[in-house]
Amino acid sequence: MYLLIPAAGVGKRMGSDRNKLLLEVRSQTIIAWTLLAAQAAQEITWIGIISQPTDWPDFQSILANLQLTKPVELIIGGATRQESVYNGLQALPEAAEQVLIHDGARCLATPDLLNSCAQAIRHCSGLIAAVPVKDTIKVVDEDGIIQSTPDRRNLWAAQTPQGFNVELLKKCHAEGVSQGWEVTDDAALFEKCGIEVQIVEGEETNLKITTPQDLAIAEFILSSRFNS
Repeated sequence: MYLLIPAAGVGKRMGSDRNKLLLEVRSQTIIAWTLLAAQAAQEITWIGIISQPTDWPDFQSILANLQLTKPVELIIGGATRQESVYNGLQALPEAAEQVLIHDGARCLATPDLLNSCAQAIRHCSGLIAAVPVKDTIKVVDEDGIIQSTPDRRNLWAAQTPQGFNVELLKKCHAEGVSQGWEVTDDAALFEKCGIEVQIVEGEETNLKITTPQDLAIAEFILSSRFNS
């Protein structure tokens, strides 16, 4: 299975002066933890890191230290996540029929989750890892006034990996460019094109590292995971 890792963001909410994936948790960078999970996932056979060339020396140094046995390719990122994934799709080997897309900042995803998504995408057109929403959600207008309370039984929090048929995803991205759509994940492109996307049960610990507080939570989760 082919894996694309969008890693071109700056991470403004982290308050960092560099790519947040280069920040460390338990003596490893965030991107290193993501790559180690991909290395341990038996289903993953090829990895593409979509990033800005200014970060390539750092990523190359990380890759040299990790000594992964799977091929890894650095791909030029775009100005947005959507543009980055588009670039990543063009860089996939011709043999790629399905692809997983996993945010580099979700460094706590386990190899089991990557394997589950890789196996599931072989039997559908599109999927996302997601978990049921536990909190009551309010829909609020621009003035901060509650408009409605959706039934949380129908609400899931989207995660990554997200998996897709490569040919269909390329067509959806091309349509997105022609229509000027701006979306926050690839599943939304499938939805706009009327293509079904399935849910694969995600992991409660599969959080996206966005703020300094998330770094502390990731430290705790990894310490618990490795009993130290």
